[in-house]
Amino acid sequence: MRLSDFDYELPEHLIAQEPPADRDGARMLVVYRDESRFEDRHFREFPDFLRAGDCVVLNDSRVLPSRLFGARLPNGGAVEILLLEPSSPENAREWRALVRPGRKLRVGDVISFDDRFRAEILTHGERGERKLRLLGEEDVYAAIDRLGHMPLPPYIKRGDRLADRDRYQTVYARERGSVAAPTAGLHFTDGILERITRTGARIAHVTLHVGLGTFQPLEGEDFENRQLHRERYSITAQARREIECARRVVAVGTTSVRTIESAARSGELSGSTNLFIYPGYEFQRTGAMLTNFHLPRTSLLLLVCALAGTELALAAYRHAVAERYRFFSYGDCMLIV
Repeated sequence: MRLSDFDYELPEHLIAQEPPADRDGARMLVVYRDESRFEDRHFREFPDFLRAGDCVVLNDSRVLPSRLFGARLPNGGAVEILLLEPSSPENAREWRALVRPGRKLRVGDVISFDDRFRAEILTHGERGERKLRLLGEEDVYAAIDRLGHMPLPPYIKRGDRLADRDRYQTVYARERGSVAAPTAGLHFTDGILERITRTGARIAHVTLHVGLGTFQPLEGEDFENRQLHRERYSITAQARREIECARRVVAVGTTSVRTIESAARSGELSGSTNLFIYPGYEFQRTGAMLTNFHLPRTSLLLLVCALAGTELALAAYRHAVAERYRFFSYGDCMLIV
């Protein structure tokens, strides 16, 4: 396989810049693997595809407003920081982060966000990362919530707004830790969740904190030995029982798939994973998946092709382009059954 086999042409105007007017108002392209066909539906019909005994798996990681804007002391030069993750769950003062402009910032430099909250650069890391210490008497997460901006992806060509605090977050988000939303879950409302339970299907929550590496394009034609960034995950014992006893596991999003499959392969309910799923992978638990449309030449598209079959998945993508579906984080979705 070559990475160029997982490319497609996407007109820029199909990249969604705003969420749909209604959270559950997206279109949904349904891909039937056994019949090698697809059809145009709407997300509100998603519960109609469920039956008693199914288990719908949701990633409940919460997006942190992790983009901070400040000024370098003492000269006042503008600085942008994207917090990636704390050094440990117990140490919320030290973080891995990306900084801009990176070349001008050195170890020991201090960035001021306001008169109550600052950051000091401790070390340089790989791939342009820095290690920071956050300074101030205020609780770190309270300061981030007060000053931070939602980390909208770069293909959304606008600044974040107050409304994005709600719409770039799932309604069932719980544990903070992601720097990007598990976007397939953005379509769900409390009403949809209630309809799912009325079908007799169960809902299980897992947690995978989404990192930037998930969305980055792969490089080089030979991708099969590629290592992905590690991301932290956890599954409760109750959720594992629901998943293992299910007639069919319906994963919401590629992050839920990677969590389910990582736990099935390792036997561990928590840890970190860099599982790379591409065509040829044998799924241990995942029986169906709801997902948004993904960037070409990414590990996410390869995962979709692994589940749906490459030829059928790419044909469905071409159909979505022709039918003017909305793409990426705030766009429409695909259900693979």
